[in-house]
Amino acid sequence: MHRIHHDRPWPLHGSAATRRIEQAAAATLPAHTLMQRAGLAVAQLARALAPHARRVWIACGPGNNGGDGLEAALHLHRHGVPVAVTWLGTPESAPPDARHSWQRAQQAGVPFVSGPPQGLGPQDLCIDALLGIGLAPGDQRPAPPARLRALLQALHQTPAAVLCVDLPSGLQADTGQYAAGFAPGPGSPPAGARHTLSLLTLKPGLFTGAGRDAAGTVWWHGLGSEDASTAPTAWLAGAPATAPRPHASHKGSYGDVAVIGGEALAERGLGMAGAALLAARAALHQGAGRVLVALLGQTALEIDPQQPELMLRRVEALALADLTVVCGCGGGAAVRSVLPGVLAAAPRLVLDADALNAMARMPALAQALAQRAPRGQATVLTPHPLEAARLLGVDSSAVQADRLGAAQALAGRTGCVVLLKGSGSVVAAPQGTPVINPTGNARLATAGTGDVLAGMVGAQLAAGQAPEQAAVHAAFLHGLAAEQAPGQGPLLAGRLAEYGSKGL
Repeated sequence: MHRIHHDRPWPLHGSAATRRIEQAAAATLPAHTLMQRAGLAVAQLARALAPHARRVWIACGPGNNGGDGLEAALHLHRHGVPVAVTWLGTPESAPPDARHSWQRAQQAGVPFVSGPPQGLGPQDLCIDALLGIGLAPGDQRPAPPARLRALLQALHQTPAAVLCVDLPSGLQADTGQYAAGFAPGPGSPPAGARHTLSLLTLKPGLFTGAGRDAAGTVWWHGLGSEDASTAPTAWLAGAPATAPRPHASHKGSYGDVAVIGGEALAERGLGMAGAALLAARAALHQGAGRVLVALLGQTALEIDPQQPELMLRRVEALALADLTVVCGCGGGAAVRSVLPGVLAAAPRLVLDADALNAMARMPALAQALAQRAPRGQATVLTPHPLEAARLLGVDSSAVQADRLGAAQALAGRTGCVVLLKGSGSVVAAPQGTPVINPTGNARLATAGTGDVLAGMVGAQLAAGQAPEQAAVHAAFLHGLAAEQAPGQGPLLAGRLAEYGSKGL
């Protein structure tokens, strides 16, 4: 059994791949073996998580996920743990493995109850074995019945810790979104600690969308049937490898980054220079040898007094063909006029914010973007869900409904690497397997943190990283900075720009 850390990449398998692995494993084992192994693993983790629990309540669904819960109840009961089980199944309708586990639990004298025991506290434990991987994208099942809804609500509101078997019930393995009717109320975090024991495989939905809040701490058990032959659906990124800089290096060894953006038109009341400066500071702290800033529109700024190392230039003075360019941060409408030249000349390019909005509005720019990959020019797009939706011609809810699919679709359409921001940011390339970033937290929900990320990607590109690797590494370090920065409240982007270098 493994607790999932950031120490290495982890393969992730969606629902279809997991079912293939399960079927292959079951075909080589005696009947009921996988369910019995799963139940034992759940019981072992339950005892480790709540060694002093006065009561363990297990909510079991009518299918095989419920069978895993019944097996766990059997083992806990045998070890003297005070356990109570609520089972939504019937012996007549249960799948064969689940019915066999129900019989074993009955014969062992496991107590069954109609609902959660009264008086559960933080030292106690609830086990969610209601649905598991039983919900797939596109399921048209009706809303959950009243009794199931009541159990789901009890699991969400209990002050006891909750251990989810395979998946939090109602969460879709492939997307990290709840199926219709299963999501808890908005703005209502779980009352107790959350854990998820993913069985056989790790599922992508545990790490993106609503998955991270729903799953809490994620554990994995392969049930003795690890399968290296089935290609992963996605990867969970691990910590990037780093090496000390050679003593005989200089600023030219790490590339030049130019940030173009920051529309500043006083007569229109616009002042977005801060976005470009944040991206530039992030690139500088991330290790770029030199960072140039071209602010668009009228501005009297000749030096950044907080970061005098930055070199301010006019756009027309930039030697674009020699630079890694980060374009769009706070660029407003003014960025549209410079994008044709940037798209044509920059060998390495990060497009963010208003540059992406311009692509969505102007077909000629989108066509110019598509021509970059055939010329061997590297491009990374860093949209948030609404910007991705504009580029795909859908609404943001469609992007969020399938974040991996949206990132892959946008990468295929544009020929670019796409870093789709959000909880569990997704990096997708035109070919290959998408990568989910495991780092970050709600402290990043402040203005300017996306500009910082764009600058960090630019620095990675300038240092010679391939586009997908640059995006993965920057996203990881960006989130890690939020996790490690001092304090507890929202993290200001200016501080994040500096802390982003701590992982180097």
